[in-house]
Formats: sequence, C-alpha cells, structure tokens
Amino acid sequence: MLYEGTLKPTLTLKSRQYHQLLWLAQGILAVLGMVGVATALPSELSGHIPQTIIAFVVTWLFAMLRPKGIVRIAPILWVLSLILLALTLVIGEGGNDSDVKRWLDIGPIRFQPSELAKLALIMQLGSAFARKGVNTKLWQSSLMIMATVGLVILEPDLGTSVLIFASGILMMFAAGVRFTSISALVLSLFLLALPFASSYLERHPYIVARFTGHVSTVKGQDTSQDSGYQVKQARKAMERGGLWGQGVDGRMPRLPAKDTDMIVASVAFATGFLGVAMLILAYWLVVFVGLGAAEMVVSAGTFRPHLHAASIMATGAMFMIVGQAFVNLCVAIGLFPVTGVPLPMVSNGGSSQLAMGIAFGLIHSALREVRLAEGNNPEHAAAL
Repeated sequence: MLYEGTLKPTLTLKSRQYHQLLWLAQGILAVLGMVGVATALPSELSGHIPQTIIAFVVTWLFAMLRPKGIVRIAPILWVLSLILLALTLVIGEGGNDSDVKRWLDIGPIRFQPSELAKLALIMQLGSAFARKGVNTKLWQSSLMIMATVGLVILEPDLGTSVLIFASGILMMFAAGVRFTSISALVLSLFLLALPFASSYLERHPYIVARFTGHVSTVKGQDTSQDSGYQVKQARKAMERGGLWGQGVDGRMPRLPAKDTDMIVASVAFATGFLGVAMLILAYWLVVFVGLGAAEMVVSAGTFRPHLHAASIMATGAMFMIVGQAFVNLCVAIGLFPVTGVPLPMVSNGGSSQLAMGIAFGLIHSALREVRLAEGNNPEHAAAL
C-alpha cells in the first residue's frame, strides 16, 4: 500500500525535525531570557540560570513520558493544583498589590500555583477527552475549566484566568466538540458572570486603574502616576535598543518589572530589533511544531485514545506558550493593559519556567508517541 511504503519514512523524518526545531526554539528563548535578566538585574542571573536548567530537565522528563502515563497522572496533578490554589487564597501572599494572593511559601520554596494549574488543566482535559469521549462528557470538562479559572480569578489574577479559560475552550475545539456547543457554553458563562462583574471590580480597583492607565497611554496623556508609566518606559527602552542593541552593560531607562513581565524591553535594549526578531521566530517555531504534531496524529490513520490525548495536550500546550507570549508582547507595546503575564521561557521566575518546561515536554511527548505508534525502529525512538 502507498501508506505503508511512503507515509512511515516521511513521518519519521518529520518527527525528528520537529523535535530539533522545538529544542531550538526553547534554546533561543532561554538564551534571550538570560540576556534580558543580565541586562535588567545582573544580580538575579545566578538564580535565573538554575531555573532555566531545571526547565530543560523537566522538558526532557515529560518528553520521555508516554501519553498513556500522562493520562493516568493528570487527574492527580489537577486535583493537587486545585488544592494549592485554594491554599493560596487562605495563606498566600501578594506581589505589588496589597489585596492579591498569588504566591505560596512552603518552607524555602516560593512559587505561583496558577502557573502550574494551567498546565495541569491541559493534561486533565486531554485525559478526560481521551478516556470519556467529547460531547457526552462536555459538562464535566466545563466544570474542570470553571473550577480552575474560578480559583485563579479569586486571587485575583485576571490575565492568567483569561488565558486558562481560552486554552480550555481551544482544547474543546481541538478535541472535536461542536462549535455550537462551545458557543453556547461561552455565552452562558458570560451571562452568569455579568451580575458579579461590578462588585468584583469594586473589590479590586487596581484592575480598573490598569485599564484607565492603558486608555491614557493610547490617548497620549500624562502617565507618570499610573500604570501607563510602565508601558511608556518599556517603549523608551526598546527604542534605545535600535537595530543592534546596546549590550548587556548598557544603561537602561528606569522600568518596573524589567526582568519579569517587561523583560522583552530589556531584551530589545540589549540585542535590538534582531533580538526581538529571534524571539518572535522562536514562538513561531513553537506554533509550527505544535500544529505539526497535531497534524501527524491525524495522519496516523486510526483513532487511538492515547494518540487523541497526545494531540489535544500538544495543542493546548502550544496555545499556552504562544498565547501567553502574545499577551505579554501586546502589553509591552501598549496594545493591551498591564496584566502581569510573564514571557514564556524568558521572564525571570521559577514557577513560570517550570510550567513552560512542562508545556514544551507535552509537545515532545506527542511527537514521540506518533513515531512509536507508526512502528518506527526502536533505535529511532531512543534517539529522541
């Protein structure tokens, strides 16, 4: 058959190339992250480098996992993430805003549970769709999304909650849920949330302040006393970077969160337009590989639950990486209000690095499963 004679070698070659491209993308982002941190806060580099190394180790570990194994552990990880989110609401600590609770301290370890929860939800949805079907268990998946999003909103972390909700909806679509069902769900949730929106914004006025600061920036008004100042300073740093950049020893304009949420400005200042172009190229490679992994699963020919789960999780992980990057970059150039969303594999922060390491690993796992499912030589699988 033509399938047996031509499809297998093509998939084998492509899967190896996809793995290489994905490692390349993660490597580019990691290097640019180190450059950005060295430019913004050199004293933080000694902590950022080990975090990046751990992220690569986590990627390798998840890449070695079979989707069958991920499907089994996904419910445990998701329930654990919900428990950590609930604990954060009780004993958690905030960042710059006094009324937020986003960080959890367990002994010497300080981390942000919402960063891990979004990947746990991706794995859990992939597990649920693969084991229980799509439309017949749609209400269960909707509850999973709402439970995760609801706990993150209460912290409050509006930017991350929107990303988690969007990734859940995308995974429903990737799993084969009817568009009409998804539209009905989104509309229903919007109508249910509408009566609570006013009291939520009154309780957390900093959210409104960020929106008004964004409007002031767009209108060109004075932003020296509001959140628009951050965007204004980020633009100034990027403009000074020019084409080639000022190097890591250059003197950056004063900029809040220059090693975390606004690190793209530090990267642009140090490496110029070329560095930003490399950054965008790396995220484009993630999209290319993520969609390629899903396409290869479809090309496998027969429906298998573990392959279906691998495809869904790879799509969700890809969206989480590039969706978060899109929001972060739009904030930095003033298209979106300040949200506090880190730049994947670039921003300084152990929680974000760990979560993105898992996301990259899920895409690798999907690619590896296709190779194994197509009956490739075991030596090829071992070379991943």
